[in-house]
Amino acid sequence: MRAQTLYEARWILLVLLVAIVALCRWTPHALWPGVLLLAFVLWFFRDPARPISPDPRNVVSPADGVVADIGLEMENQVLKTEALRIGIFLSVLDVHVNRAPIAGEVVFSRAQNGKYLDARHPKASALNAFRTWAFRDGDLTIVVRQITGAIARRIVAWANVGDSLKKGDHFGMIRFGSRTEIFLPPNTELMVKKGDRVLGGETVVARLPAPTQ
Repeated sequence: MRAQTLYEARWILLVLLVAIVALCRWTPHALWPGVLLLAFVLWFFRDPARPISPDPRNVVSPADGVVADIGLEMENQVLKTEALRIGIFLSVLDVHVNRAPIAGEVVFSRAQNGKYLDARHPKASALNAFRTWAFRDGDLTIVVRQITGAIARRIVAWANVGDSLKKGDHFGMIRFGSRTEIFLPPNTELMVKKGDRVLGGETVVARLPAPTQ
């Protein structure tokens, strides 16, 4: 578990510890439920190591979860053109660390206020609070959007504009259930389908076209 990930849980863990101690003074029966809840929070903020594909044409998943939808859609914030969007739903059981889908420079990072609908809601992408990122490698720009959910109320940014990241490097996380979307060139070869389970940094979700000679 990376210290940076665990650091995001510091206030939650502190409140739980205080609550457990207080409740145990009132009733010893609160100890084990409290310990189990504490263990779950520690488990939620886990950050396992992942093997990263070295092939520069392979785009890796920016998040753990299940592919909820795939389709062509206008990306109006950065690309301002039609892109292939892959939406990934993260439940409270998934790792919530987000990883760079390609190696490149962070050229855009901006938060947008919004609602907190369930991340599975069809309008969550359009109405919920989110943060958009863009990663550039030469002429290629890939956009990733972190979207809040009904439980996930905080998006954490660990990278800054101008940072150079390797593929699979951490750039942030979303606390508890949420959604992550990735926008790719329309001619990208899909390597996943709706319903597939993906692992951030490990699962190859798409393959870029071969460079022209």
